[in-house]
Amino acid sequence: MDDHLRFPIGRYIPPSDINGEKLQNWIDEISTIPKHVESIVNSLSDKDLALTYRPGGWNIRQIVHHLGDSHLNSYIRFKWALTENSPKIKAYDEAAWAELGDSSGPVQTLVDFLKILHVRWTYLMKRMSEEQWERTFTHPQTGKIISLKKSAGLYAWHGKHHLAHIKLALGKSIF
Repeated sequence: MDDHLRFPIGRYIPPSDINGEKLQNWIDEISTIPKHVESIVNSLSDKDLALTYRPGGWNIRQIVHHLGDSHLNSYIRFKWALTENSPKIKAYDEAAWAELGDSSGPVQTLVDFLKILHVRWTYLMKRMSEEQWERTFTHPQTGKIISLKKSAGLYAWHGKHHLAHIKLALGKSIF
């Protein structure tokens, strides 16, 4: 499979040193994802929303749906990690979720959901202490212990990653 289509901005590689400035940049990036998604998809037709970024890839509507699903799961993982001692999180089948009936709904509903979710998530992150950022969760499939700091970086990347997919599907430059 063509890696430049699967990972148009590259794979996520967490930095070894995560400081307060980097965290703030990631929070800012996460907070703006819904605005960027909306600016790209708000004038698209149903035909446009059915475009894919690669053969066998999700269509634009499914990507927007996936962003909501994935970021909702991340928000919940943050809350678990903040209230439990390194909980084992629940994994979910992203591909199966992208095929469910709600992914075919009006794209503005999906964008509105993403906007509300990101307001709550970034509000939470902006109020976390340094100690809270060190809290962790355990991924059941990999057994990896993941800090909330690293997770924030991953989801800042994740939003840009899927924005690039949407742009590729529309034949636009990703940079």
